[in-house]
Amino acid sequence: MDANTHDHLTIKAVKKVAPCVVSLVMTKQISQLRDVNPAVINPYIKAGQGDQAVPVGGGSGFIVHPNGLILTNKHVVFDPDAEYTAVLSDGSEHATTIVSRDPVNDIAFLKIKSMHGLRLPHALLASTHNVELGQTVIAIGNALGLFSNTVSKGIISGLARTISASLGSSPEGHVENLRGVIQTDVAINSGNSGGPLVNLDGEVIGINTAVIFGAQNIGFALPIDWARQDLKDIIAHGRIIKPYLGLVYIMLTPMLAKRLSTAVDCGALIMHDQRPGMDAVIAGSPAHRAGLRENDIITELDDKPIKEDGDLMDMLQYRHVGDKIKLTFLRDGKKHECRVTLEERR
Repeated sequence: MDANTHDHLTIKAVKKVAPCVVSLVMTKQISQLRDVNPAVINPYIKAGQGDQAVPVGGGSGFIVHPNGLILTNKHVVFDPDAEYTAVLSDGSEHATTIVSRDPVNDIAFLKIKSMHGLRLPHALLASTHNVELGQTVIAIGNALGLFSNTVSKGIISGLARTISASLGSSPEGHVENLRGVIQTDVAINSGNSGGPLVNLDGEVIGINTAVIFGAQNIGFALPIDWARQDLKDIIAHGRIIKPYLGLVYIMLTPMLAKRLSTAVDCGALIMHDQRPGMDAVIAGSPAHRAGLRENDIITELDDKPIKEDGDLMDMLQYRHVGDKIKLTFLRDGKKHECRVTLEERR
């Protein structure tokens, strides 16, 4: 077989990454499950047998460091009361502990508790900046929670998409706004969440995250660049560190601006969302101390305009805790400026 054929490159990439991919199994004690008949979960469990751990969910992940760090989606490991077991490609099972959940993005890290005698391969992370439309990509994961290390192949169908998604087994009614995500026609099924999206060099370019139900061949992956800084934080500090501004906003579009009769047609309009008890400007936050108010429209960060296709959160991701930033905003049609010192998001 020609070493440069498409099939050869695909097989080579899969062999490189597949040993790094794990299936994640979430288990809980029966006593922790509300309004559930244990026999529905496991027909062999009889009344009075005592508490037992039963599987209630799961997903995929992949090893990103030889010390046993596993990268996955935050919504795969959303339940703090559950236990998570990593099933490696050789079938061995290992208890894990949650190291950190990204407070901004759908990203989380686990770590295998006991590394005694384990020598783990780890996936190489590419740069998302080099991803192009039409590029061949491969998804590997625990499809449907039944078929570990399932491989599917397709292309990059779109870049920098913004979607609202109800993510997997996360709490009822929980919808996240995902921005800057990679769209692909690779077959991504339930259980693939948290698995790697890989290029033909066997490098991870994304984290498989969401699908559109009722549609065919439309899936989404988080850019791996988002996780790269998180990984650096964990190695250096033991946790993910994110700068915190402390406000809720929506990004204006010309259509939305026309409907709301705002003075500008792009920028971040500070306003509360539908979450109960959530203020537009969080009391005691850096934004609150800087004097920002609901209905202000932030138009610039450090003199850089917030464009129609941009997002304030994306701009903040390149800042660090302790940075002093200048925000330019409109209030009642008048231009104002304020200085804000970013704090660590907890």
